[in-house]
Amino acid sequence: MTPAELHLYLDECRELVTAEIRRIIPADPRRGAALYDLMLDYPLREAKGLRPALCIAACRALGGKLEAVLRSAAVLELYHNAFLIHDDIEDESLLRRGGPTLHRAYGVPVAVNVGDAMLALSLQPLLDNIETLGLGPALRILQAVARMTRESVEGQALELDWVRRAAWDLADEDYVTMVEQKTCWYSFITPVAIGAIAARLDPGRIDALTSFARRLGVAFQIQDDILNLAGDVDEYGKEIGGDLWEGKRTLILLHALRHAAPEDRAEAIRILALSRHESAHGSASEAGTRVKTPDEVRFLRALVDRTGSIDHARAVASAWAGEAQRAFDGCAAWLLPGVHRDLLQSLIQYVLERVR
Repeated sequence: MTPAELHLYLDECRELVTAEIRRIIPADPRRGAALYDLMLDYPLREAKGLRPALCIAACRALGGKLEAVLRSAAVLELYHNAFLIHDDIEDESLLRRGGPTLHRAYGVPVAVNVGDAMLALSLQPLLDNIETLGLGPALRILQAVARMTRESVEGQALELDWVRRAAWDLADEDYVTMVEQKTCWYSFITPVAIGAIAARLDPGRIDALTSFARRLGVAFQIQDDILNLAGDVDEYGKEIGGDLWEGKRTLILLHALRHAAPEDRAEAIRILALSRHESAHGSASEAGTRVKTPDEVRFLRALVDRTGSIDHARAVASAWAGEAQRAFDGCAAWLLPGVHRDLLQSLIQYVLERVR
């Protein structure tokens, strides 16, 4: 599959899922402006639509029908956007998909409520799967979503605890554990699992397919961290360098701290302990600290360059993508030849070459 064909597939899946999301969200003129219209804000911004495409491709590559999986794919996209809203608040992010984050545009209370509402509206479509798929598969999909939700919040809690404790003595393995829970379960593992369940795949083979998805997800997140520092803002759609402003525990920054000279490491940790916004939790003077300056963030960026940490991250991402390829090769024999299998295969290279 060429890059143009891959993006066309993603776009077509996104159009299908967006239409389904519009059917799920009530058209209520009394509450629309304050709630339901805002639930469409993130989903209607330009995005890849990777999660629903994975779900649909897995189902169709296993011989399943689009109508068997479309509702669940839309639910995954609702979950994804709800998590993004909450994640942006927790990280104090400024941009999302080329525009201001929802909490910056409408305030934190409104954004929290919109995210909560998206999660609440996701329940009924999963129950409606009983009519389409039957009780057994519908319950297995519901079970998969329940596992996904638990893993995701546990991963987020792990990362937030690192921030709370100012923990920086972390290995690559710690990062991977966090990413597997926070990102892989809802972005890769569960979409593929739900697609396979909708296609009525044998559970043993579902495990093999999700093993591919897990490895692909780790490679994807590492590449996303790279793009945050080395991407083009017009293509990336998020704030370039935002991970340094936010002090996120990325593979890149952890590697830089491990390989920095002692005095550089001490200075970097001092900078990372500073807040990013005066208004985050009261003014900087109230907290007895000050916020990061652009010069201090440039120091962190220069440290990343001096330690070769982006090259390290690229090598690790490539290794995980290689593992994803080997896992996919073990599944290829029972995936139907065609565009849907090609999409799954092509995502391995796409993860490493994408610019946004």
